[in-house]
Amino acid sequence: MAAKKLRRARLSQELCERLSRHQITTCQDFLCLSLLELMKVTGQSYYDVQKLLCRVSRACAPKMQTAYEMKLRKSVNPSSAFLSTTLHSLDKVLHGGVPCGSLTEVTSPPGCGKTQFCIMVSVLATLPVSMGGLDGAVIYVDTESAFSAERLIEIAGNRLPTYFDSDEKLFCMTRSIHLYRELTCGSVLKRIMSLEEEIISKKVKLIIIDSVASVVRKEFDAKLQGNLAERSNFLARGASVLKYLAEEFSIPVILTNQITTSLSNGPAIQADLVSPADDLSLSEGASGSGKRESGCVTAALGNTWSHSVNTRLILQYHDLPTRQLLVAKSPVAPFSAFFYTIEKSGLVLQDGKDQTNLTWEGTNPALQTIRVRNTALKDTLPDAALPNTTGETLSNTSNP
Repeated sequence: MAAKKLRRARLSQELCERLSRHQITTCQDFLCLSLLELMKVTGQSYYDVQKLLCRVSRACAPKMQTAYEMKLRKSVNPSSAFLSTTLHSLDKVLHGGVPCGSLTEVTSPPGCGKTQFCIMVSVLATLPVSMGGLDGAVIYVDTESAFSAERLIEIAGNRLPTYFDSDEKLFCMTRSIHLYRELTCGSVLKRIMSLEEEIISKKVKLIIIDSVASVVRKEFDAKLQGNLAERSNFLARGASVLKYLAEEFSIPVILTNQITTSLSNGPAIQADLVSPADDLSLSEGASGSGKRESGCVTAALGNTWSHSVNTRLILQYHDLPTRQLLVAKSPVAPFSAFFYTIEKSGLVLQDGKDQTNLTWEGTNPALQTIRVRNTALKDTLPDAALPNTTGETLSNTSNP
């Protein structure tokens, strides 16, 4: 709430412009100043400044509401509470789809469809409310240069051919998706901090960051204590602002995450202290010295981050054409699993596929095991086609 812009605290335009010249643009900036400093920058009396402080404090303070009011608001306009994924079984479990007003994380090994999912829901958010969409624009922050406009149009045309039946409708949809390529933690945080006014001016109904882990793992070596603290601060600040935006404007925020390896032998370490290059080899039980290690592949960024997101969806490999989607964490849904394939129209659920062999281990959201490609394909490919999981492979992978 403290990140709210002063323009939205019902201060006069003239006063906001005067404060802006002193780099005071948010409620937090304003409230961090002393009374004497505020008197100096506003040019107002002690009494008037005290009134301003009360007004800004009320504007950024969380409003109390009862459970009944929350329920009533959602029942009056249920379409604004969720963004339908058009994956009907998944939407049913999630009580409507991706929840508005909270953070949803999608994590998986490479190639399972995180970006495909994000592109697909970008299309869906632009649809009219009568079709399950949010009838608004999308802000898509791409940190991996993975977004494809061609794929966006392909998914739209194949998933909803009767609606996107003309080039004009496709063109209108693409103009509603605003793409930003941010490749550093600083630029990502700066973009997040500037989104409030953009959400209002562009009528944004969905924010996507693909991915958070990409910039974090490139810039911070978590094995260094100082870096770990700085990285945790970046993640906490980013999550705090995104939660404020989601709650304030009642929109869904979707974040993608990567995988890492958690080792169970030896001294306890955080789940994200292993580098991305080590993940695949260690998940198969091989260390650089050739000794067998006991480990599992989990979502990256650690335990604290896992508690920052409200909903976690895990995408993992199952067999050669089929992957599996897990609802691993949700305030409204039990643990659930669905099989899917990636088609021209995006993700498509395989509702008739047998799920009797489903296993679920553990309840800690930071230590949910994820099936990676070499494990998934072990029984379907000849040994010669599988990646070698010796220490030599680890060395080669670490030095491309």
